[in-house]
Amino acid sequence: MAETTSTRSAKSVKRRNRLPRLRPWVQTLFLSVWLAPISYVHGIPGCVLHCYACPLASFACPIGVAAQFSAMHALPLMVFGAVVLAGSLVGSLVCGWACPFGFIQDLLGRIRSVKFRLPAWTGYFRYVVLLVAVVAVPYFWGTGHSLFICRICPSGALEGGVGQIIYRAATGQHIYWPSAAKWAILAAFVVAAIVTYRPWCKVFCPLGGVLALFNRISVFHMRYESSACTECNTCRSRCMLGVNVDQSANSASCIRCLECTKCGAIQPAVGFGRRPKDAKDQLDQSRAATPDQKRV
Repeated sequence: MAETTSTRSAKSVKRRNRLPRLRPWVQTLFLSVWLAPISYVHGIPGCVLHCYACPLASFACPIGVAAQFSAMHALPLMVFGAVVLAGSLVGSLVCGWACPFGFIQDLLGRIRSVKFRLPAWTGYFRYVVLLVAVVAVPYFWGTGHSLFICRICPSGALEGGVGQIIYRAATGQHIYWPSAAKWAILAAFVVAAIVTYRPWCKVFCPLGGVLALFNRISVFHMRYESSACTECNTCRSRCMLGVNVDQSANSASCIRCLECTKCGAIQPAVGFGRRPKDAKDQLDQSRAATPDQKRV
């Protein structure tokens, strides 16, 4: 029996170890969807950061649409519904597995260089970007302001700016060159993505910030099994975003790349209901569910 249990446990760990290996393939598949020549349905927002100024973009960027609606003093109900639906189902799994701009950062991050980890508190700046560049600036000053999100977004500089240059050069059309500010933003982004893991996702992405708010209530979530923890710190060392996974498995800083599942104490799960915030909450719940052994 012990051998059978051990074998099952080993198979379970092996299955979990396959998940991170599948991620690049899934990201490539989703990239083909966002760039697919199916149709140009720019009236429908996708739930990933992908500039619809890109010649091959199939869907509208939800952040760009939200900012445009803010400038019109209107509520983008379709964007709101798409983000709430995706967030409720999978949370920031979208960021780790489906977002093309996140995939680009992953590829840049593979370039060998000195790597730095950004402090956890920098993740709160995503909400500053959301409130200022996506909501307040277009609402009060319109889309022409220099801090309007589409003017400072590196996704627009890369996918829209460079993409349009390539497309127009290939089709013999007149080329419109991006401004010096756009080139500076793009250069800063490329350098940052090489020396630190997903800088845009961690510090600036307003869409990722909103999706991350659903991590603790989404149907797909991460589960920490305290009984299986051997304090090996594998989960922490595998997390490139610096999340203390054993303390907060469903942190808002997590993009659910599932690298931490190489640790036997962290597992992906599906279910409804609010999850414990951290290991202490989980321990308190466990104690509350256990009869008092001291009672006579």
